[in-house]
Amino acid sequence: MRWLALLLGIAILGGVATVVIALQEPEPPHAARIGSTSPSTPSPTPSEAAFTDPCGTFDTNMRTPYSITGYWIMPSADRCNWRRQLEEIHMVGGDTVVRIGFGLQPRSVDAEGRILESPTGDETPKPDERYGYCVEDGLTCYQAAERDLKAANPGNRVSWSFVFRTDESYGDGVFRCPQMEKKIVIGERVFFRLIADEDGSDDATCDFTTTGKGYHLILVSAGATDSLTELLDLGDRFGIKVFPSLPLAPRDPTGVTRANPRHIGTLTTLTRRILQDYGSRFAGRESLGGVYQPFELQIRDWADPENVPTLQVYAEQHRIVEQTLPGKPILVSPYLDARKRVEYTSTPKQVGEGFKALARTGVGIIAPQDSRGTGKVGLFWPNWKNQPVDERLKPVVGESTYSTAYYGATRDYYRAMFESRQQLRDEEGIDVQLWANVEAFEPSASEKCGTQGTRGRTDKPRLDTAVTLVGPYVSKIISYMWSDFFTCGTPSLAEDLAVDWERPIAIQAVREKRDIQEGLQIRGYHLRDVKVTLSWTGLETPRVVDSQSVGLFDGEPMADLPPAVGKVWIPVDWASVPAGTWVRVEVTAADGRKAAEPVYYHNE
Repeated sequence: MRWLALLLGIAILGGVATVVIALQEPEPPHAARIGSTSPSTPSPTPSEAAFTDPCGTFDTNMRTPYSITGYWIMPSADRCNWRRQLEEIHMVGGDTVVRIGFGLQPRSVDAEGRILESPTGDETPKPDERYGYCVEDGLTCYQAAERDLKAANPGNRVSWSFVFRTDESYGDGVFRCPQMEKKIVIGERVFFRLIADEDGSDDATCDFTTTGKGYHLILVSAGATDSLTELLDLGDRFGIKVFPSLPLAPRDPTGVTRANPRHIGTLTTLTRRILQDYGSRFAGRESLGGVYQPFELQIRDWADPENVPTLQVYAEQHRIVEQTLPGKPILVSPYLDARKRVEYTSTPKQVGEGFKALARTGVGIIAPQDSRGTGKVGLFWPNWKNQPVDERLKPVVGESTYSTAYYGATRDYYRAMFESRQQLRDEEGIDVQLWANVEAFEPSASEKCGTQGTRGRTDKPRLDTAVTLVGPYVSKIISYMWSDFFTCGTPSLAEDLAVDWERPIAIQAVREKRDIQEGLQIRGYHLRDVKVTLSWTGLETPRVVDSQSVGLFDGEPMADLPPAVGKVWIPVDWASVPAGTWVRVEVTAADGRKAAEPVYYHNE
């Protein structure tokens, strides 16, 4: 064995971002892409090596699998755009896509029965052109619904109207009472008229005649063809699981970060109808991975979780999922905020308690945003806490050290949630998966990425760093979002992944003894035949170990970690390492490529 030397330096700081995930009514963006699933929910197998459809010939061979295996995608009017995205995502190892969805909105109606736009400021709302196309027998769809209700009983009325926009289309499974509910086709425009009881009970008797009462009208503006069917077909082709979005809850007008519990009944009725239709049309589809809960919230230690409006909405919607799509998990992606100088932020311990409360609402997968992209959490190690923050974080936290800016680092928060996950499983029998959502953007940027507002592109070294920092505590890593953060610029981040996918990424170093020999086990991606460099403060020269010669690589999957994570063991003379030292562990591939981020082992 040969030992060399190196001064302990400051590692490359980077990370991957988080973003607000909930969208109410997004417009179709420009080009996009996809990718990933968890060990407990295996992906469908690509059905053939290549296939041809009206969008061209697509290759289904996986070429350059990266450590991130899932991506958000946006609705798109260009279906060929989705096909390009799924091919590109599949090429970099993606096996899961999460679809941004749309929101249920309460709307006012004018004296002429026209649905009005959502109010903005002090302006008088105008008729919403989208729903103005919906007419029956010369009446607006609102007027026609009220006419039919009154024909059943003169005391019936529409007490509240709601709209829901989607590019999906539904089958007959969406209707509970076909004598009062219907599909309305106006040229190329498709609408669905649904009638909900005011209390959200969704009465199966469909008795509109015995007692006159108020009903809620849900007017759905749908697609002429069903986008979800197309996505599931592509998922089958590329071996990708699709997580369509649940209807997004209306927002509380007194605080738009909260869901409005006043509309829980109508929201659950719409959710139940849509999922019942999914169940009748997509039962047994391997590519339907689960559903996505799109209402975003900050994960924290709530004093009384049962009285938190957004958690109430979660629990009600999730109960419907369990009833209508048994076995399909619900994915939720809350955000973190570790900033000390901002109110209502949370320590790692508080987030760990919030994780438990969130899991108790019935979710199956919690994929917290790492919040590096918004600057709400920093990517740093405990021995870096007194160093200045990354230059790209200064627009959010100013000139500061990490310890001054944040209660903890990314790794601290994911460790706390990992421990909470274990406690839930062992003490309450709640088995929830912990994923990471590392967001591929910067808080602000000179190079804006397409349609993503002021957020800008990041780079692969920072993405690798985020993978390192969340690495040992999650079973899967996904990212928000493919388009435009992975596709903008030249070369794009996706292109960088394709050419540099085999660069090693270490995620953890733990002390391990093999037989009578002491050593160190390093876990991570692409660690076969790496050279490991150890250094610490006070050491004049680095110690370099060639794992191919004196180490041992094991690529067998490990519990609660992504399947691609392997481990390599090297011998270490711990007697020569000072107690209390932070040992810097760097890995370098046989071709000379070094991991973007070291890992640290604290020699206690």
